Parts: sequence; C-alpha cells; structure tokens
Amino acid sequence: MAVLMRDVRDGPARRPAARRATRRTARLAHEVRHGRLERSLSLLTAAGSAITAAEIFLEHDRAGFGNRVMWWPVALGPVGVAAGVAGYADERAAHTALPLASAAIVANGLQGTYLHIRGIAGKPGGWRMARYNIELGPPLFAPLLMCMVGGIGLLASVLRRER
Repeated sequence: MAVLMRDVRDGPARRPAARRATRRTARLAHEVRHGRLERSLSLLTAAGSAITAAEIFLEHDRAGFGNRVMWWPVALGPVGVAAGVAGYADERAAHTALPLASAAIVANGLQGTYLHIRGIAGKPGGWRMARYNIELGPPLFAPLLMCMVGGIGLLASVLRRER
C-alpha cells in the first residue's frame, strides 16, 4: 500500500518536470552568480522602455506637450525597445546599439529631472511651497525612472552573455 501511495504522489510525469524546474533554477542562480545577465537585462530594458514611454506619453499629453522637449522621451521609448530586443538577439548589438541607446535614455532622464525641478520652481510659491508644488507640479522623480531603465541597459552591455 505504501508503495502504491508513493507511486501516485510522485508519478513518472511529475518527477521529470520537478527535475527540469530544479535544473532551471540552479542554472539561473549560476548565471547570476557569474554575472551572465546580458540577455535578460536587455529584454528588461526593452520592456521598461516601452512601459516608461507609454506612461510619459500619457502624462505629457495631459500637459498638452507644452514644450517640444516633452517629445524626446516619447521618441526614445521605441529606440530603447529596439536596442533591447536587438541586444537580446545579438551579442554584437548588445555591445554597440544597446549602450548608445541606453546612454541617450539616461541623458534624457537627467535632462528631464532638471526640467521638472525648474518646473516646480516656476509654480506659484516655488520651492517655498515645495510640498504643494511637488504634488501638483511636474513629477519630480519620474524622469529618474527613465534614468533607471537606461542604467539597466548600460549594465546589460557590460555583463557577460548567458549560455
């Protein structure tokens, strides 16, 4: 009876799947320990660029794109997606296109942080009413999210490729 119960719980179909999952987890841990994250971070850069560009478009559209510079982060979104996907697919692109696109994204994020700080300062009361103006003015930390996405792409370009 005990043998029969063991066979039902750990049937032949479940054992290989559990072993495969264990092997995948061990391989992923090995890749992380040895700094082999280039492909994964390239895809993360692509996904982050797409999501960030969509969010920026919605927020800047709400503001009526009052300044032409507001279009730059929206335009850099597809560039980041293309570079991230290319970095995932091709090792050469991960060391050429991805760092260029990521550096442009980081630079634009820093520029956006400066412009948002300036926008908060230009609101009535400026920094004397910081709490009010930060809440209702341009989001202070949103451009830094774009810097983070670009930073992930730069990190991906210096790490080794997964096997």
